[in-house]
Amino acid sequence: MADPEFKSEFLKTMQARGYIHQITHPVELDGAAVAGPIAAYIGFDATAASLHVGHLIQVMMLRRLQQAGHKPIVVMGGGTTKVGDPTDKDGQRPLLTHDQIQANIATIKGTFEKFLTFGNGPTDAIMVDNDAWLSKYGYVEFLREFGVHFTINRMLAFDSVKARLDREQPMTFLEFNYMLMQSVDFLELERRLDCVLQMGGSDQWGNIVNGVELIRRVDGKPAFGLTTPLLSTASGAKMGKTVGGAVWLNADLRSPYDYWQFWRNTEDADVGRFLRLFTDLPLDEIARLDTLPGSQINEAKKVLANEATTLLHGAGAAAEAELRAQKVFLEGKISEGAENLTFEWGDYQLRTAAALVKAANLANSVKEANTLIIAGRAMVNNAPVSLESRFSQADVMPDGNFVIQVGKRIRNLKPT
Repeated sequence: MADPEFKSEFLKTMQARGYIHQITHPVELDGAAVAGPIAAYIGFDATAASLHVGHLIQVMMLRRLQQAGHKPIVVMGGGTTKVGDPTDKDGQRPLLTHDQIQANIATIKGTFEKFLTFGNGPTDAIMVDNDAWLSKYGYVEFLREFGVHFTINRMLAFDSVKARLDREQPMTFLEFNYMLMQSVDFLELERRLDCVLQMGGSDQWGNIVNGVELIRRVDGKPAFGLTTPLLSTASGAKMGKTVGGAVWLNADLRSPYDYWQFWRNTEDADVGRFLRLFTDLPLDEIARLDTLPGSQINEAKKVLANEATTLLHGAGAAAEAELRAQKVFLEGKISEGAENLTFEWGDYQLRTAAALVKAANLANSVKEANTLIIAGRAMVNNAPVSLESRFSQADVMPDGNFVIQVGKRIRNLKPT
């Protein structure tokens, strides 16, 4: 089926940049966005002291909303974090105390200020904590007011529940209530702030639809849901949720230089898509960068790294990171006495960091190399790597070698 022809700047932008997976009532939502500023929200549970790259697409959705003249609402899950979202989990999340959750919220807040303009104006962003209403409900009151609108039959059919049970993994009654709490969040925001749209990842579709239907049934008002595709790299890895650890957005957990390197190491096939999702570059410029031939795609990767790092850490940090990377590339030399090895590249267009570590005889197997990478002990070309890092033959140092290092052991590795 052909994509709909949207009239609102918001949905046209979301469609052109690849954010849209599903929408409830798309024609109605488009009309509401044309008629005037609408308020929309995304919820973020405070399970850690920082958001990670996996959250970034949601942050950028709120940014696109504000750029199109609408009002973003950031909902911090002070209440829902006490339960824990069971979506895509085989086990219950660790339960945090109220103080731990509030401490996490305090350190997360600054990230949103990099991407959104907060204030009291009609299109200024605001941040609210759902503990403000969820903690006020008594148990019986909550069940009587909202439980009647949800059936066990339907809740069991939602993917977030069904997949967990199909894997024969237990789901506590506490977690089972999460979708009710998320639906009530939407209802409370509609009543308090005239919020009409909830956005999120496609794994949240069932929860979002529940909230839309609750508002339409209880208050008889329009409400909408919009989800993005679940984001993964071209090689299939989940964005921002790596086995080697999350790519944190807080600078104290991941330095601006390492953040820049993360984007610089983007796989060739992902460059155009990530430029559309994670930068403000015009689409025609992105189209040009996405079609650069051969090794010239590395220039597009640098643009991606600079633009993404500028949004989060500022232009100065991005320029400093690029200069440092260039210096490492131009001046990076192996210490005297390092062993020189060759590596048959074969037909592989890209090689993992683990493959290079093993080829350099710094690990006995790819599994062992992965363990070293997870522990943060491996470097390629004087830069930290993750399990998602991929390299082409064009990524060699000026002398034609890869520089592979584990701890104090260093190897020159020449692809043939």
